[in-house]
Amino acid sequence: MQDNQKTIERILKLKKEHNAVILAHNYERGEIQDIADFTGDSLGLSIQATEQEADVIVFCGVHFMAESAAILSPEKTVLLPEIHAGCPMASMVTAEALREEKKKYPGAAVVCYVNSTADVKAESDICCTSANAVEVVNSLDEDEVLFVPDKNLADYVSRFTDKKIIPWNGYCPTHNQILTTDLIKAKSEHPDAEVLAHPECRREVIDLADKVFSTTGMVEYARNAGDEFIIATERGIIHKLQKDNPDKKFYSVSEFTVCPEMKAIDLNSLLLSLEKMQYVITVPEDVSAKARIALDRMLEIKRKR
Repeated sequence: MQDNQKTIERILKLKKEHNAVILAHNYERGEIQDIADFTGDSLGLSIQATEQEADVIVFCGVHFMAESAAILSPEKTVLLPEIHAGCPMASMVTAEALREEKKKYPGAAVVCYVNSTADVKAESDICCTSANAVEVVNSLDEDEVLFVPDKNLADYVSRFTDKKIIPWNGYCPTHNQILTTDLIKAKSEHPDAEVLAHPECRREVIDLADKVFSTTGMVEYARNAGDEFIIATERGIIHKLQKDNPDKKFYSVSEFTVCPEMKAIDLNSLLLSLEKMQYVITVPEDVSAKARIALDRMLEIKRKR
């Protein structure tokens, strides 16, 4: 514990020296969330970074998140403390594969979930988050939508649109492994708890949930409703939920809802990142310009609302 305190003090000192801001995704380790200046979902954090006067953004998350921050804040230095922190779902689609798929559906709009690489965003017409995916899809003129890379989120969106959704065969392993048996067992153990599920879950899991939310939606909802919740998403969010609502009870739907990539960053790797200014995440200018268009189109919908 004493070593941890020394590490924290060193991190805070270096943060000040580098004029840095520390961002942590809701799925990160509790110790990382606690030391961060801001916690939240990937896009929300990237937008938050654009509003800061900091010179350096230390993004405690995975690679695609740091890329998004670099695209939206090209004048800042973006650091990812653990270079191997990736996203299995984002790796399930490449720009080359998407270009080939687009040839099969020349009249379709390409909607890209933000949980994707900059290269894939650059090949897309517009981005979306789990919170605004339905709104983004329904804002389009096209009747067909090629939705990448999450087939579960695509399926969820298909319930709320008349458009033809063509899903990519990708998924989040952590969410996809949540089964109805997990939910039924959790419900039997906590019969008074409300079930909050992420739209990256399978259809049959979503069907058993009381509410479906993005991570930010879960945080907001739990603050204003109920006393007990079963959480069907990566269990790292429970740290924030419990911290924000100390008098409420939160139960993970399964002990296995852990994303190893999201747990790759710890206090030591964060300290090393600030000491050595590693690892700098950059996006080639041509890719960044195209990806920025897809992100800006999504943000424009939010601004008009």
